[in-house]
Amino acid sequence: MLLCTACLVGLQLLISCCWAFACHSTEPSPDFTLPGDYLLAGLFPLHSGCLQVRHRPEVTLCDRTGGFNEHGYHLFQAMRLGVEEINNSTTLLPNVTLGYQLYDVCSDSANVYATLSVLSLPGPRHIELQGDLLRYSPKVLAVIGPDTTNRAATTAALLSPFLMPLISYGASSETLSVKRQYPSFLRTIPNDKYQVETMVLLLQRFGWTWISLVGSSGDYGQLGVQALEKQATDQGICIAFKDIVPFSAQVGDQRMHRLMRHLAQATATVVVVFSNRPLARVFFESVVLANLTGKVWVASEAWVLSRHITGVPGIQRIGTVLGVAIQKRTVPGLKAFEEAYARADKGAPRPCHKSSCCSSNQVCRECEAFTAHTMPKLKGFSMSSAYNAYRAVYAVAHGLHQLLGCASGVCSRGRVYPWQLLEQIHKVNFLLHKDTVMFNDNGDPLSSYNIIAWDWSGPKWTFTVLGSSTWSPVQLDINETKIQWHGKDNQVPKSVCSSDCLEGHQRVVTGFHPCCFECVPCGAGTFLNKSDLYRCQPCGKEEWAPEGSQTCFPRTVVFLACQEHTSWVLLAANTLLLLLLLGTAGLFAWHLDTPVVRSAGGRLCFLMLGSLAAGSGSLYGFFGEPTRPACLLRQALFALGFTIFLSCLTVRSFQLIIIFKFSTKAPTFYRAWVQNHGAGLFVMISSAAQLLICLTWLVVWTPLPTREYQRFPHLVMLECTEANSLGFILAFLYNGLLSISAFACSYLGKDLPENYNEAKCVTFSLLFNFMSWIAFFTTASVYDGKYVPAVNMLAGLSSLSSGFGGYFLPKCYVILCRPDLNSTEHFQASIQDYTRHRGST
Repeated sequence: MLLCTACLVGLQLLISCCWAFACHSTEPSPDFTLPGDYLLAGLFPLHSGCLQVRHRPEVTLCDRTGGFNEHGYHLFQAMRLGVEEINNSTTLLPNVTLGYQLYDVCSDSANVYATLSVLSLPGPRHIELQGDLLRYSPKVLAVIGPDTTNRAATTAALLSPFLMPLISYGASSETLSVKRQYPSFLRTIPNDKYQVETMVLLLQRFGWTWISLVGSSGDYGQLGVQALEKQATDQGICIAFKDIVPFSAQVGDQRMHRLMRHLAQATATVVVVFSNRPLARVFFESVVLANLTGKVWVASEAWVLSRHITGVPGIQRIGTVLGVAIQKRTVPGLKAFEEAYARADKGAPRPCHKSSCCSSNQVCRECEAFTAHTMPKLKGFSMSSAYNAYRAVYAVAHGLHQLLGCASGVCSRGRVYPWQLLEQIHKVNFLLHKDTVMFNDNGDPLSSYNIIAWDWSGPKWTFTVLGSSTWSPVQLDINETKIQWHGKDNQVPKSVCSSDCLEGHQRVVTGFHPCCFECVPCGAGTFLNKSDLYRCQPCGKEEWAPEGSQTCFPRTVVFLACQEHTSWVLLAANTLLLLLLLGTAGLFAWHLDTPVVRSAGGRLCFLMLGSLAAGSGSLYGFFGEPTRPACLLRQALFALGFTIFLSCLTVRSFQLIIIFKFSTKAPTFYRAWVQNHGAGLFVMISSAAQLLICLTWLVVWTPLPTREYQRFPHLVMLECTEANSLGFILAFLYNGLLSISAFACSYLGKDLPENYNEAKCVTFSLLFNFMSWIAFFTTASVYDGKYVPAVNMLAGLSSLSSGFGGYFLPKCYVILCRPDLNSTEHFQASIQDYTRHRGST
């Protein structure tokens, strides 16, 4: 595959040579050539290209009147100076001389011609087709240049099969770092990848998220715009308007007029111009003509310091210009070298005739005519670019120094193949005027940028260095106070589609660009994460957030704690009731054989008191954090205990009615009731029924501790699940049915003897019980806070207290305060009065 590729490339080169070398076989000008042991080639734009229609594949003749390029001239002289210094050095390549072949590459065809010349063999001036390109030995070992990405890509593609080193001083496109396509390409100018990242950081630094983007035709501008658009979009910066200045653009033509109109209509204040110098000049002349002012212009390194751009009449009125510039470096002695060249006697300029050396693009008549007064001035931008060409020459020299084994002081002068030199250039690491020269794996230099701002405060244009950017990763360090903004009060101009939202407000995109949005507050229970400003995130289960929040807060866990004042009151009341129950049991045990205790039920009273005590004990389960045992027992034990009490109360009232009203009217029923222990049987059956309901409740609808999140957004309610279960409702309804039965039996006995008549007290206690639970369910329906267990306990405590107070307290009063009423004679007299009253009615 490699052999086939090499043959194909060779065939293409051979076809190209047919028109290139055959038509331009001339001797070059002496200034463009220097003999030496090893030759380098230099490709420099000494003249500007001229757009013209061509009908034949001929090389553009660069040396023409009016097309001289001062910038390219300084690069040309920097290489000549570098080679001269190296040849004069006793430490670098001590016994070896370098020579060069320099070419004027004013056009693409001139660039291809120069590249083919470089690849030609010494003597025959042609390119041989060989199966093994590693053994191909052209007259030149390495190439310095060319200046632009387009031309560098063409040259690199032609040289890559031969692995001939190509070190460009001006081609910065990121695509040239792809080693699979351009394995022999290196450069001394930073990669546009870092320039783009620096520009994006600069935009972010000032909060500019709404920009216009303009590039120039060609790889440099179009690839730069493409990379900038991608990285800017990834960082949340939106492109309001984007366009490319074509090669054929002219000031005032329809294409530029339309571009200016769209640029003026765009609401973006910031315009990034990623362009080469010639098209940047056309663009800014059009900007001045359209009177497009009040904007911030972000410049790429290709034109930011170019006098070709700053010399546009009226450009000082366009606004603020910031840009990325190659760090300023100087070539020591270059100015003196150019002055000496201008003073040297080069002979009279020779006219350019057909088949003369002019056609070889290795001649410069303007250069030969320079004097000390007419020579081009060496300015800052050209000096920095010239240093890159100068540095490239030294990189090749150091690579050759290592390859020839010159460390011993003597170099071995053997045959050198380009690929061998390429390997060594990748390894160079040396200081050149306090500047470290080395390349990474992609052939890019380890360098940095300056961030500059144009300054028109004086009579002439100058610039201010604001800071620098270094990599990797790319970091920006600038002093913003040095910038003179064009707006009022020297304020940083804004360039946003929509202003930032308030804290806790999400962005709702309106249109196609994420930078254009409306602000909507985040709802309760959600928050705005700074990593995603376009979507409110829900809080965690244990968190909450109010409306329009930027963060979530921990929920407060609440339950009926024992330390609260309400808890202390209820605890004291329940404990007092329990003590009263125990005291009453002791009092009844002491007076067990008295008429009051016997009329109250005798030993049955202890069961009633015990059931009330069990219900009172269950109320302690409402305090503190709910646990599984507390949830299982507190309601079920209360329901069962109160059922036993109500069963005893009901059967006690029913038994008195039977004794006094039905013993003579229904003696058979009375005897069966007494003989079969009806009272005890009823209490057992009634209590067993409630026990069955409670067991079913605990098994099927098991009350468990739970964390309730829905009721209050900022609270976690610790509670038991019994309140919303069918078992709880069945147990409550059963007790309600028993209460109604006890109430009915007590009411039927309202005319019994005074000492046996408990209708009033029992009726009052049952009514109070009903009211307590009605109040509880009413409160629970409108209040869901942490005090619901306290209200539940209060209802239970009221039921127990009313049962105890309505049935036992009157009897305790008689035993303790009216012992005269606690006698057999008093009870017999009461019965006799009841009998006489019944007989009289």
